[in-house]
Amino acid sequence: MKFRLSFCLLLVFFACNTKEPENTGVEDSSNPPPPLINYSIVKVYPHDTSSYTEGLEWVNNSLYESGGNYGSSKLVQKDLNGKIEKSISLTKQYFGEGITILNNKIYQLTWNEHKVFVYDALTFKKVNELSWPYEGWGMTNNGKDLIISTGSSNLYFVDPENFKILNQISVADNYGPVSLVNELEYVNGLIYANVYETNNILKIDPQTGNVIGKIDFSGLLQKSGMNYNVQNYPGSNGNVLNGIAYDSTKKVFYVTGKMWPALFEVKINS
Repeated sequence: MKFRLSFCLLLVFFACNTKEPENTGVEDSSNPPPPLINYSIVKVYPHDTSSYTEGLEWVNNSLYESGGNYGSSKLVQKDLNGKIEKSISLTKQYFGEGITILNNKIYQLTWNEHKVFVYDALTFKKVNELSWPYEGWGMTNNGKDLIISTGSSNLYFVDPENFKILNQISVADNYGPVSLVNELEYVNGLIYANVYETNNILKIDPQTGNVIGKIDFSGLLQKSGMNYNVQNYPGSNGNVLNGIAYDSTKKVFYVTGKMWPALFEVKINS
């Protein structure tokens, strides 16, 4: 997600003052291994290779994307073929992060700036700024509360009006807490989450935090059929899998990566 991972982790544990359980690497017999979930590619669309994808959402037949990096952070509304419908740029002191849309408002996190920008979803006019005490990574909503990741195993349930923390859970699999939880999507009562610098998307029970399924997208970009320079994409300079959106009408997911040339429409066989 970021340029200096070690620095990021220090900020999570110290500056953000968050405390999470330690993953000991010892298997927890009370939490069974998450089953591997299969997927199939339905269609491949072009994706903007200048977009360092931090957040992705599908609402009212439009794809909304938040791009990061200082000096090039943005919020974009576009169609599946990449045609821009609306776009705004963040000023250079802000690193754009996860987004979600709730009650006709777009919420956009920033990484280290502790700012949350709120926009009118129709006009993209900024209508509010809120404060967030931790790092901002991923964000989704359950129709009532915002759900935010901070790069640890913790997920926070937050009041969208004042950003008061209402509840938190720790994401854990059969080996304990899962750190680096990133981009989020809430689908049919469950949370799907990218894990930074992996090819995995986790399926999470929002009541317990337990990982109840895992989708391994290793080699996904190579399946696009597009020509690409392997030096510029996954595993190189942080250009990793990141971005999950869900189309409830077609019951498909859209997934991509940071600065990837392809956006994938996939059917997850869960």
